[in-house]
Amino acid sequence: MNAVSAFALFFLLLGSTSSDAADRCEHDRDALLALDENAFDQDPSGGWRAIADRPGCELVAADLLAAYRAKYPNAGSILAWHEGQLRAGAGQYAGAIPLLESARQPIEEDFAGWNHYVDATLAFLRRDKEGLLAARERLAAVEYPQNLPPLKDGYMEIPAGPGQPAVKMRWPLNLDVVDGLVRCFDEPYSKAYDGSCRHDARDP
Repeated sequence: MNAVSAFALFFLLLGSTSSDAADRCEHDRDALLALDENAFDQDPSGGWRAIADRPGCELVAADLLAAYRAKYPNAGSILAWHEGQLRAGAGQYAGAIPLLESARQPIEEDFAGWNHYVDATLAFLRRDKEGLLAARERLAAVEYPQNLPPLKDGYMEIPAGPGQPAVKMRWPLNLDVVDGLVRCFDEPYSKAYDGSCRHDARDP
């Protein structure tokens, strides 16, 4: 194969790869941006999550979240958090940090230690092990609200739909995620956030 043919084949393959990626991440942008916030954020089969779950489409989903927030400036800060998580998972730490920072809750509304979770995540991305451990301790010290059903072996149980088992969540919320960030501190965020890093031997 001569040099001209080799270059032609290279660009043909490159174009094919780009086309495959575009096809894999294809979505109806206008329809998704027309969804109400709950459907856009929480529906695993119809919102941004359906895009993010496709390998290689995480940043496409992040851009979709950015577009939604631009279209609806009063949308909840959790959308910025999810965009930040996607960008962090793709290694865009610098772009993720301000998005995650913006998702803090007012102190008077933060009953479950959300801001400590934010602090822990930011410390991880900034490679601040000491800050991560300190945030972890603050989160672990959050008291369980007395107006909720009693904990069972350290887990709160949230009733599900009829005939469905209750959803079990470790208390304090997100402590298992933070423990994963600690255990896998030397890994990229995409790995440290993964369930394999946060596994707790007590988990059912």
